[in-house]
Amino acid sequence: DVLLLVEVAHTSLSYDREIKIPLYARHGIAETWLVDVENKRIELYRDPSPSGYKQILRPDTADIISPFLVSTIVISVGDFFGEL
Repeated sequence: DVLLLVEVAHTSLSYDREIKIPLYARHGIAETWLVDVENKRIELYRDPSPSGYKQILRPDTADIISPFLVSTIVISVGDFFGEL
C-alpha cells in the first residue's frame, strides 16, 4: 500500500502534473504531493478517482501540511524549501 507518493519536479512539472498525477489517481494512490522545486510550491492531491483527484490543495509557504493517512508527520512548507 502506498500511503503517500511524492513527485519532485524540476524540469518535468507540466509532464508530472498532466500525465503522471492523473495516472496515480486512476490507480488509486490515496495522496500525491507534487513538489515544484523551481517555484518553491507543493501541490497536494487527494481523493483519487478514475477521472483524477477530487481535492487539490496549494498551501502557502507559511502553511503547515500533513499527509492525510500519516497525520503524525507535520511539515512547514517554508521549512521544506529552507525558508525561515
